Amino acid sequence: MKLSLPFVPILAGATLRDRLLACIGALIGVALTSLVSAAALHGWAPLPLLVAPIGASAVLVFAVPASPLAQPWSVVGGNVVSALVGVTAARFVPVPYLAVGVGVGGAILAMSLLRCLHPPGGAAALTAVIGGPAVLGAGYAFPFVPVGINSLILVLAGIAFHRASGHSYPHRPIPIVGHELAASELGIPHPTDIDLALADLGETFDVTREDLDLLFRRVEFHAAKRTAGSKRAPPSLI
Repeated sequence: MKLSLPFVPILAGATLRDRLLACIGALIGVALTSLVSAAALHGWAPLPLLVAPIGASAVLVFAVPASPLAQPWSVVGGNVVSALVGVTAARFVPVPYLAVGVGVGGAILAMSLLRCLHPPGGAAALTAVIGGPAVLGAGYAFPFVPVGINSLILVLAGIAFHRASGHSYPHRPIPIVGHELAASELGIPHPTDIDLALADLGETFDVTREDLDLLFRRVEFHAAKRTAGSKRAPPSLI
């Protein structure tokens, strides 16, 4: 029996090549973001040229580019919107301990409503509250400079890198060339059924309904191929 250990990461579909590409992509993406931001933001000192949440955004963009949380609108919108919420919390909530909670909690709500949920956005909101005199002094400029510029440059670097490395980014659930799908839809769940099943489970999965539908079709193809092969195989002699 296969044991399920609580500290074993669950990351389906990951290969060593993908992980190495993610490292190279993050190296190029973050370095390029830092370089371009330094040139574009020259004269904005003492604001930081590169905000820490960009490091977390890079993990999503380059390591899990198919994730809904890593898409361009999630990265740019999530970071900017969250920083705006953080600045607002810092200005209107006088108790620092409460302001940090309001900033992060409000950021989750805002990102959810605007369909740009992005985990590093929580860090962007927190930075806007506890970032120090320079960040607090920048006020509502901070979410755009440097947070917005950093996020946009990182996304552009991600698009260029994944196009060169063969990944779909911004992600689209498109079958890989040369990989067949099931010839018929018999036995394949209807998209509406997938929605109902996801609602039944009551969990949030880091995958889209469209990706699940594509995966089921590919599974059906392999199942049909395996079944056909077993029917053709001659009986073994004992």
